[in-house]
Formats: sequence, structure tokens, C-alpha cells
Amino acid sequence: MVKYPSKLSRTFLALADPTRRAIILRLTQGECTVSQLAEPFEISLPAVSKHLKILENAGLLSRRKEGRTLHCRLEAAPMKEAADWLSHYRAFWEERFDSLENFLNESEQKEES
Repeated sequence: MVKYPSKLSRTFLALADPTRRAIILRLTQGECTVSQLAEPFEISLPAVSKHLKILENAGLLSRRKEGRTLHCRLEAAPMKEAADWLSHYRAFWEERFDSLENFLNESEQKEES
């Protein structure tokens, strides 16, 4: 039986690539065509299309066709889910860093005494 990655896993997989992150960054400015998205990259249009397909499969973008032109739009909900998941670990690490800071401050005060 083939096991498909969870929605969260697809989101992180999509965000793992710098080209896809750049595409997402561009889409935060608003909807644009596939050609506009491909413009800044030194890769082929089919390669850009593969990146777009991964983003679409992760639910991070939607496409609509207008004549022969494909328009892409950011769908940010999966990123919120990823951020919510990460926030748990952020709290964990912030607590650890606070403990380390307290330890270092106490050590510094003991040395000064």
C-alpha cells in the first residue's frame, strides 16, 4: 500500500526549495501569470511548471485559466498550519534559551563576586 504524505508534510516539502519559496514570496504581492513567475529564474518554463505543481499539490497556490494564460494565486492557509505546528517548538526553544540566559547571568554574577 502506498502511503501519501500528510498535508503538513507536503507543505514543508514544498517550502524546502528556495525557488518555490521565491515563487511564494512573489505571490504575496498578488496574482500573476506563470510567465511572470518564471521571469526572474534562469530555469526552463517546464521546470517552473514542476515547481508550481508541487506548490499546488501542497495547497499553497491555485491556478485559473484565462484564455491561454494561466494565473497563479497564493493560498496561505497551509502556511498558517505549518506556523501553528512550529509555534509549539518555538515555545520549547524559547524556554530553553531563557534557562540558558538565566544560567549565564547567574554564572557571571558569581564571577563578579
